[in-house]
Amino acid sequence: MKAFTKIYGGHPLHAVGLVLSFGLVGYVVAIAGPLTLWNSNVWWQSIVVWFFGSVLLHDVVLYPLYSLTDRIITATAARQPAVSPVNYIRVPALGTALTFLMFFPGILSQGTESYRAATGLTQEPFLGRWLALTAVLFTVSAAAYFSRMILVRSRA
Repeated sequence: MKAFTKIYGGHPLHAVGLVLSFGLVGYVVAIAGPLTLWNSNVWWQSIVVWFFGSVLLHDVVLYPLYSLTDRIITATAARQPAVSPVNYIRVPALGTALTFLMFFPGILSQGTESYRAATGLTQEPFLGRWLALTAVLFTVSAAAYFSRMILVRSRA
């Protein structure tokens, strides 16, 4: 087991989980058929394109960016021993990023005609509301950080 863990780099149950996951994906592709995963009429509806696009976007662009940002924040926070600001930055950043990820077509005004036809409304408030939510998240986090810092300093 130790040799396997040293070579693989993780617990053997992790490897079993990965093998089972890949087996499930292979089973779905075999049952559904590869042609059902590729929509030749409208290319952007293809699950394969979306999957590989998201993997590439995350692994090549986003992961290095947020890892570098986190390293900079963590290195800066190490100089301030009283209260670490790391999680006070991570939480609102994560909330902002996930909200953007969920609502980016509306925030970026994509599909304006379809949205207006379906709802009778415009997408104009989406960007402003997302920016307001971002400001509120970071403001509340900053207030929590400074109140925590005051509390820790008053106890010392």
